[in-house]
Amino acid sequence: MFAKSFVIGYFQSMAEAQKGHTVVLGVAGGIACYKAVELVRLLVRDGFSVQVLMTREAMEFVTPLTFQTLSGHPVATEIFSLTQESEIGHINLADQAEVFVIAPATANIIGKIAAGIADDLLTTVVMATRAPVLIAPSMNVHMYGNPILQENIRKLKRLGYNFMEPAEGYLACGYEGKGRLPEPEEIVEQVRGLLKKKDLAGEKLLITAGPNHEAIDPVRYLTSRSSGKMGYALARAGVRRGAEVTLISGPTSLPPPAGTRLVRVKTAAEMREAVMDAFPQSTAVVMAAAVADYSPERFIPRKLKKGEKPIQLHLKPNPDILKELGAKKNGQILVGFAAETEELVANAKKKLREKNLDLIVANDVTAEGSGFEGDTNVATILDRKGNVQPLPLMTKEELADRIYNHLLALKNEQ
Repeated sequence: MFAKSFVIGYFQSMAEAQKGHTVVLGVAGGIACYKAVELVRLLVRDGFSVQVLMTREAMEFVTPLTFQTLSGHPVATEIFSLTQESEIGHINLADQAEVFVIAPATANIIGKIAAGIADDLLTTVVMATRAPVLIAPSMNVHMYGNPILQENIRKLKRLGYNFMEPAEGYLACGYEGKGRLPEPEEIVEQVRGLLKKKDLAGEKLLITAGPNHEAIDPVRYLTSRSSGKMGYALARAGVRRGAEVTLISGPTSLPPPAGTRLVRVKTAAEMREAVMDAFPQSTAVVMAAAVADYSPERFIPRKLKKGEKPIQLHLKPNPDILKELGAKKNGQILVGFAAETEELVANAKKKLREKNLDLIVANDVTAEGSGFEGDTNVATILDRKGNVQPLPLMTKEELADRIYNHLLALKNEQ
């Protein structure tokens, strides 16, 4: 029952966050048009209002009815159609757009925009819009590498247009290489970023996430139940708000957040080394990882066989990375996490004080909706000034923004 209510609540909160935002999607002719269908579905699911424009070539691959069904709006295809022009108006479309996305963007469309050519509905609306434009190229690998196209991309970037790098892989034309349209989820993430206020611009965030694996033998290891979801949500939120983000992640199954510098580690010792290497260049550190407190005293080189008698496993304490950072910080904001099962605020205050933190995010992992593996959290934020702010159940994405709001308030008071 809780899982069902969470799913409903999660999408309601996402829709509320994006309510009122209009995305105009320009679809150019290419086999990757089928991915644009999924892109519309995801945008609508997240609460965006989506208006689709299609070139004549795009209609050879996907019908306008498909996009109309998913978006709930008529699809614009002709610049001088009496019906469409009276109902939509290409200048009105340009004014409505809060983000203009072109996906897939062909070499032809990119070239026309770069040359200032407006000879169809898509290029005309792009010329008239004042919204940020996000271009997601998709084409043959050799076309993408053509110096003329690359010069067009460089020109448009200088003019303020936003580009996504194509993905690499097997292409519909039979070649393999760079040219695939980025996945729809990645495009949605870029759209969210373009809509966010860039109040973290200039910040260099160092974020840790996930568990550690401390090897016992070649088969077994010690770990925690951390999924890494909180740290990854913090990384995504940081990028959206304009920060430069380094994410040091223990083993997880999560996809890398777009726009981050991802450093993968396994053990607590590896995490410490990576953190200390990046720490001097950071302006704020958010230690969301569930760093292993202990590791086996020695590694058993062969698989430990099961027997009838109990075995003893001797553990040694791992370095306290958070405490070490607290002793070394020089102007950085240091944020820690406290996963507790009792005396939440008292334990969090003690950790805040003993590790010289500026901010700590505490949660009772036994509370419903507040566990390691879920997509929600019920947290309490405490800071060095003695403020204690209990928060209701919310998604980890929402909590990440709350943490950054508190972090910025502390920085402004310095």
